[in-house]
Amino acid sequence: MPGEVGIWVFILGDMVIFGLFFIVFVYYRGLDLELYLQSQATLNQNYGAINTLFLLASSWFVAMAVDDMRSKTTRLAPRFFVLAMLCGLGFAVVKIIEYREKITAGITLTTNDFYMYYYIFTGLHFLHVLIGMGVLVFLWFKARAAVQRKGELPVGDKEKEMMLIESGTSYWHMVDLLWIVLFPLLYLMK
Repeated sequence: MPGEVGIWVFILGDMVIFGLFFIVFVYYRGLDLELYLQSQATLNQNYGAINTLFLLASSWFVAMAVDDMRSKTTRLAPRFFVLAMLCGLGFAVVKIIEYREKITAGITLTTNDFYMYYYIFTGLHFLHVLIGMGVLVFLWFKARAAVQRKGELPVGDKEKEMMLIESGTSYWHMVDLLWIVLFPLLYLMK
């Protein structure tokens, strides 16, 4: 498995917590299906779809960066990390626009149970995106330093350095995977 064992323990724990959140959402949705469907109809599926494309593209760029780092060319890795960050930024901008539209329309965390879950789940995911963007900045610095050393990772333990890079990118893939579940759960499930 790529990365360090610790990141996989964290990812598994995070996925279990979100999985429990999703089960709770589906349970309460079943208790008041009409309210959830009416509330869901007020969401802009285009925003959700655009954000899905942003995160899928960013995961692809991150995978390309890791592949470049593994091949020891590292010439393109910094650019791929920047592209992934730009996709993350695009996600953030769209999510802020969406939140602004909802809040301006008077739809908040206390509007109903659906919107309580919507804001909590997407807010927690948004926090993960922001942390992930910080991780991507860190990885960009690592990749840039490797380019300056003609494609070489630091002289120390190169395997450990690559594990660090893979750990950071695994976290970003988890952020993408969470959205892949959140998007249909909140925006599409009928």
